[in-house]
Amino acid sequence: MTESLKQIVAHTQSVRPMVHSITNNVTINDCVNIILAAGGTAIMAQDEREVEEITAYADALALNMGALRAQEAMLLAAHAAKRLGHPVVLDPVAAGASRLRSEMCGRLLKEGLVSVIRGNASEIRALAAGQENAAGVEVNALDRVTEQNLVESAAWLRQFSRQTGTVVMLTGMIDLITDGQRTAVLRGGSELMSRITGAGCMLTSLTALYCGANPNMLFQAAVAAAEVMNRCGEQAQVRVRKEMEGTASFRTRLIDAVSLLAADDLANAHQIQLI
Repeated sequence: MTESLKQIVAHTQSVRPMVHSITNNVTINDCVNIILAAGGTAIMAQDEREVEEITAYADALALNMGALRAQEAMLLAAHAAKRLGHPVVLDPVAAGASRLRSEMCGRLLKEGLVSVIRGNASEIRALAAGQENAAGVEVNALDRVTEQNLVESAAWLRQFSRQTGTVVMLTGMIDLITDGQRTAVLRGGSELMSRITGAGCMLTSLTALYCGANPNMLFQAAVAAAEVMNRCGEQAQVRVRKEMEGTASFRTRLIDAVSLLAADDLANAHQIQLI
């Protein structure tokens, strides 16, 4: 797995793929910057009159339910990406919190427009169960993946992956990533990620970038994105603690760490377990 992750990162930095993101206005700047820091290029078009054309230029498409007003643009862009064989990464922000979000996510999945789903446990469970999730954006404590429910969580996640034909990334204190056959467990990261807006959105953007550069290795690309985010989060936390800084500095240090990452830095991916 380590060699695959190094290959994903090295190839991404070499080819500099473009990611077209229809994403949350609250975090759009952070999403652009994480893509640039990781070696890619970014465009953020949301007008339905141009999204198909823009998508044709890009290597991957990221769809974030925080941009729900652009749902017509999302559908047009997703269909264009599918025709071109480009990966589509869905971030189902607050899935289940409203009928509109649930129906939009359901339509994208039903029409087979999604390659990778990246969300927290509450969001992924809401998609899988089709149930309302009043917790909104934040993960419901009852849905958290723990060491105690790890095997059970991996089992239903694999089933959901097979049902949707997607790679599914359930991220949190413990990350679970599966393509329905292989399942990776990742531990690590920083608790400060939960104290800034947009850590999940940035991870979705990073995932789209690695998938766009490596469209035939979506599972490995998703694992690479999660590992890079965890590792860079840890480095950023060490830096802010040392300098007695706070959460705003952590966001900056996180992007700094991604920008300084080399493929060889993943030679010791010791916190990844395949189950």
